[in-house]
Amino acid sequence: MRIIPHMPSALPTAKPTPVTTADDAGRYLALQARDARFDGRFFTGVTSTGIYCRPVCRVRTPKVENCRFFERAAQAEAAGFRPCLRCRPELAPAQSAALHWTTQDASALLALQAADLIEHATQADDSPSIVVIADRLGISDRHLRRIFEAHWGLTPLSYLQTRRLLTAKQLLTDTQLPVADVAALSGFASVRRFNAAFVQHYRLQPTALRKAMRSDSHATQIGTRKGSDAQHGLATEAAVFRFQAAYRPPFNVQHLLNFFAQRSVAGVEWVDPEQGVIRRTISLQHKSTTLRGWVEARWMPDQHRVQLLISESLASALPVVLQRMHAWLDLDADPAAVDVLLCADFPHTEGMRVPGTMDGLELAVRAILGQQITVKAARTLTERLVSHCGATLTNAPQGLALCFPDAASLAAMSPDALGSLGIVKQRQQAILSLAQAVQSGALNLQPGSDVPATMAKLQSLPGIGAWTAHYIALRALRWPDAFPSGDVALQSALGVREASNPAAAADALSQRWRPWRGYATVRAWHSLSKT
Repeated sequence: MRIIPHMPSALPTAKPTPVTTADDAGRYLALQARDARFDGRFFTGVTSTGIYCRPVCRVRTPKVENCRFFERAAQAEAAGFRPCLRCRPELAPAQSAALHWTTQDASALLALQAADLIEHATQADDSPSIVVIADRLGISDRHLRRIFEAHWGLTPLSYLQTRRLLTAKQLLTDTQLPVADVAALSGFASVRRFNAAFVQHYRLQPTALRKAMRSDSHATQIGTRKGSDAQHGLATEAAVFRFQAAYRPPFNVQHLLNFFAQRSVAGVEWVDPEQGVIRRTISLQHKSTTLRGWVEARWMPDQHRVQLLISESLASALPVVLQRMHAWLDLDADPAAVDVLLCADFPHTEGMRVPGTMDGLELAVRAILGQQITVKAARTLTERLVSHCGATLTNAPQGLALCFPDAASLAAMSPDALGSLGIVKQRQQAILSLAQAVQSGALNLQPGSDVPATMAKLQSLPGIGAWTAHYIALRALRWPDAFPSGDVALQSALGVREASNPAAAADALSQRWRPWRGYATVRAWHSLSKT
């Protein structure tokens, strides 16, 4: 196997910082062990090579005196280090501000939240400016820059630039898209600016990076996967993009896939829990255009990775789709932080994730259809709705044929048409109002949205109460502290169903699980299946 070289660069000008703190000593031990539980939690800059790596990198462990540790990739790049071509820092699972919320002061927490918003902004249709992000946080853009630089040691614009370059690096490595397309998808206004930024940061032309990453071993892996494609009903000649995403172990894959399988809608979703495969269709609005296609995830537990497949029809929105897939499968979760807080009350639930969605509108409609009825009955209603007005998807793999209806299609339906599907009047009004709000842009049901504001807008719509709003926040907005205290099954699992006010009792009991009450909810629901 040919060894992929490190990316050439000028060495950092900063003097080596020896590992002296307790935190850095622990990081060095994790680096020596290549412990995947710390993947994305820190990056190691090596002063003797000028390269920064993930803790799981398979290269020889550097000497301790040559290591400098950074919490974010952008910090390592600001210090003059270049990303490793072997471990590929852009594949590391992301961090969440929720991990730090109990230990940081207000300014540090704002800096963490701003970084999270920038992570989402790099892969949106229209990246919000620093002014918009500051407004979201309720502070001035000047104050945001001040606290951001104080916490991270670099400006918000520098952080954004790093995220765009890492996105471009992933697209250059894993696709054969033209450089102009890579530049546009990564958020650069022109190819000239993209080339200049890439050369300045990485000392390589984009095309040179692509050549450096080609290897015979990669071609062998592609050939091996084709047999697996045929086994799972995926045509080998189908044009697909293949990516990989890392996750932090443990990961209870069976729980996640069983959850999806129990709720799978015929023609929209296909799940094989035994083989660790899930695929589904997707319809999304991208720059005033409706894109339809399909995605698939295959787990590789021995490598702590997931292979992500995306249909060619979604090429113009690849970063958006990748980001949604991370949220759908909760790939960026930090199970160590969650498990230490929850496993005492929910034993044997290590590595459970919160199932997400590829489409916030779809999740919200399905939540409305599921109000006060069983999972099976809700699935039946959803299948009727999809069969009635879902768009047909051609050239789809096994098990997929329809896309969930978009906001425009739902908003155009009449109450009588919904009623003919068995949907009662109250839920008809809720679905129509929801679709109209999403179509007009008044509601954004994707991760990164303002959670309190979005939940307030949801509950202002007819037929949507606190339970539905929290369920949507949990699975669509990816709020880790969502807690639908009015859920009857949740109340039963927590043993408060007989209390005079079950919802209040559940809420009081949940306070010790903050900020991971959403994960506690999923584990409580799971406990019912074991009784």
